[in-house]
Amino acid sequence: MRAVLLLIATLLALPVMAEPPHGYPFQPFDKAMQQAQSENKPLFVYFGRYGCGYCEKTNKEAFSDKQVRETYSKNYVLAYVDSESGKRLRLPSGERVTEREVGTRYNAFVTPVFTFMTARGQSLLRLVGVQRIEDLREADNKVQQLLNKEARP
Repeated sequence: MRAVLLLIATLLALPVMAEPPHGYPFQPFDKAMQQAQSENKPLFVYFGRYGCGYCEKTNKEAFSDKQVRETYSKNYVLAYVDSESGKRLRLPSGERVTEREVGTRYNAFVTPVFTFMTARGQSLLRLVGVQRIEDLREADNKVQQLLNKEARP
């Protein structure tokens, strides 16, 4: 009995991490930022947290779509930020921050928040709350239009 209680106490003490949708190449924010800058590619940042029912609903209903997965994996460097995590990151500038601090900087006080950014971290478009497949497709279209306008002389 003592061993069972010790096991339960140990499991409860482990940090609980929120999870991004399965099947996507999500990375920590700092790694994604570095990749986006080296490839000059926009970022799609998913701010979530453990126990977020709205995150889970969006994962199951929108991110399960094969076309969304292919489009987002192709068009963006994908980052996932657990907006309540104390996990430390090192930004391309060398600054050390926690995931929670990144969430605060990008106003992710509720979850989920989805932010499309330039490779330098400038916000292009922000979505808050549960998203449907159509919402994610429409957002990608808007961001691609914005990027095309910026690319024109």
